[in-house]
Amino acid sequence: MATVSMTVNGKEVSADVEDRTLLVHYLRENLHLTGTHVGCDTSQCGACVVHVDGKAVKSCTMLAAQAAGSDVTTIEGLANGGDLHPVQAAFKENHGLQCGFCTPGMIMTAVDMINRHGGKNLDEATIRAELEGNLCRCTGYHNIVRSIEAAAKAMG
Repeated sequence: MATVSMTVNGKEVSADVEDRTLLVHYLRENLHLTGTHVGCDTSQCGACVVHVDGKAVKSCTMLAAQAAGSDVTTIEGLANGGDLHPVQAAFKENHGLQCGFCTPGMIMTAVDMINRHGGKNLDEATIRAELEGNLCRCTGYHNIVRSIEAAAKAMG
């Protein structure tokens, strides 16, 4: 067992975990932040995407101990109180979700994408290429892409 400490959604947290504990399980089981989903257990689906030190990471591929000392943001940490993050609002307004299982990972990937590319440099082809690591079994991605385009414009 090791004690792992990090900042999650702006709060200092610490817990004793087995060395083999994945970040996704640390978030879900130790911190009860269940918005980060476990989808495939093989790093293929992107349902588990969170931000570690400002970068999108599939939390099923990272040990909790590797995130020690880092700043982690989950889907629960995006909204500002009752105000949705612009990407969350765009997904809601543009029907960018269906069953919702992939949505947290899609949103976290979209935030990272917009932060890296900016709103003006983000076109449909880039969005689709960047989403290759996130799978959705319900939609044809059209509304997800529209949502990200709208969020990018809103975020400037």
